Amino acid sequence: MGLGWRALSAALVGGSVALFGALGRVARALPQPAAVRSRPGRAWRWWNLLVSFAHSVLAGLWALFSLWHSPELLSDIQDGYSISGHLLVCFSSGYFIHDSLDIIFNHQSRSSWEYLVHHAMAISAFVSLIITGRFLVAAVLLLLVEVSNIFLTIRMLLKMSNVPSPALYEANKYINLVMYFAFRLAPQAFLTWYFLRYVEVQGQGAFLTANLLMLDAMILMYFSRLLRSDFFPSLRKGSAGRDVDGEKFLID
Repeated sequence: MGLGWRALSAALVGGSVALFGALGRVARALPQPAAVRSRPGRAWRWWNLLVSFAHSVLAGLWALFSLWHSPELLSDIQDGYSISGHLLVCFSSGYFIHDSLDIIFNHQSRSSWEYLVHHAMAISAFVSLIITGRFLVAAVLLLLVEVSNIFLTIRMLLKMSNVPSPALYEANKYINLVMYFAFRLAPQAFLTWYFLRYVEVQGQGAFLTANLLMLDAMILMYFSRLLRSDFFPSLRKGSAGRDVDGEKFLID
């Protein structure tokens, strides 16, 4: 990666931060459901989820397109490269930076600390990929998770808005579970196997492997929360990890 390309990449990341800042302002101008307006502290979360939904749709479809357009990338996880994949990583890096700042500046760090940890891991990993140009294919595979996040975010928006349609929530609940397996657990399991088997545990490889293993733990924790909340509600535990409204921010 030449200095000029790195500077351009930094500018693209900055542009993405600005784009999501603008989307945040648009979200604030949109009407809110009565259930959101009636609860203190819910407005910010509603706006934040709308911006997250926009990122999930764009990044998820972009990741699918990148792999569909260049399937040969899957044969070279470490050194495969595409301009589309590089731009996607810059785009998502900007989102994670924006969302981290949004959480901090709106004084939501305590209730959203898990997001901050996740974003710090993603930003540091993506910056290393942008600088070196290596493992970009792994990043694109990881960003397939955004396809799953589309339905996870719909789930949270439905719960927050108290939509009087149990059938809609039930349908999304099962779609969300299938997407969780297909676009979150499966790519994560494949990349974990690949890194542990083929990537040298030194330098960037060691850093990315450690990040991947920590992400494995987080994803399994979120999955257990999702199962308890939607499929085994009797197993739900106390109020640990709840936000100011008494509800989990990531999975409730």
